[in-house]
Amino acid sequence: MTDIDWSDIRPRLAALAAHPRSGEVFGSGGHEWVLEPALTGPELADLEAQFGVELPADYRAFLRQAGRGGAGPAYGLFPVLRKGDSWRWSGDGADLTETARLAEPFPHTEAFNPAEGFPEPPDEEEGEDAEDAYWEEHTRMLAEVSTPGLLYLCHLGCAYREALVVSGPHRGVMWADDMADDGGYRPVPDTDGQPQTFTRWYRTWLDQAEATVSKP
Repeated sequence: MTDIDWSDIRPRLAALAAHPRSGEVFGSGGHEWVLEPALTGPELADLEAQFGVELPADYRAFLRQAGRGGAGPAYGLFPVLRKGDSWRWSGDGADLTETARLAEPFPHTEAFNPAEGFPEPPDEEEGEDAEDAYWEEHTRMLAEVSTPGLLYLCHLGCAYREALVVSGPHRGVMWADDMADDGGYRPVPDTDGQPQTFTRWYRTWLDQAEATVSKP
């Protein structure tokens, strides 16, 4: 298998951080182009042992070579941190990851929407009681959505998030969680319409960030 090389990432991020137009890149104010320190081999082994899963090769190589989180797509990669004797990912929406079920297969390979068929919100004329009842049922519906094998890695604002499948038939593929507007879940498409791997997802963002600061 070809070795995965992330050695170019930190120099490219440093160049972006030093660029006078770096603030024009969406989300850069959140991560400020900083990557957290990389994981050591024993730390990565401990992390995977805790969750009973081997992470996709390109993401685990990123954790070892580049960093455990920080600068990345949108508002940045959720860093994986050790708290006491356990590991967890930290960030706005990181708690959506069902960490106890990461080793269970994510069963989907095509977009799906748990909110499909859910009614529209009631009109104002129907009163506050009807509206309260609607949102209570909506909250209950969302709480019942289960996504084992899905590791949340970043947020795009307005409760939109993106995640990496770590177990199941789409292992290694990035997925979007658009449930903020009842849009469901879908693979993140590459430029050719095919689902993106973690590598393509991260490097596409980095290429676009460099293009943004370099545009006339």
